[in-house]
Amino acid sequence: MGRKVSDGRSVRVTVPQNTTIEAGKFYLLDGFFGLAVQSVTTGAGETAEVVLNCEQAEYETSQITTTDAFNKGEPVYWDDATKLLTTQEGSGNRLVGRVTQTKDANNVIWFRLGPQV
Repeated sequence: MGRKVSDGRSVRVTVPQNTTIEAGKFYLLDGFFGLAVQSVTTGAGETAEVVLNCEQAEYETSQITTTDAFNKGEPVYWDDATKLLTTQEGSGNRLVGRVTQTKDANNVIWFRLGPQV
């Protein structure tokens, strides 16, 4: 027996201990990359859940490595060490999307989030 449980536009993930999650920022948690829809803070020895929006859509963000150009069409990677998006493939960086609007003077980009595979 099987049934549909959601449209897959978001996923509930675990926030590890001693972690602060801010709504409107991107995170990689439980193997899923997405935009946190609420804020959560955990202390020592406690965990919590947060919902990540992981819908394949176009997003606007300033959560980027500002020294990168982010030219239209470039691949976008998540650097889990810095918690920033980058155009550098680098060791351990996860491919998450592609730039749709080049970085502007305010260090803001638009990017299309790719599939979660």
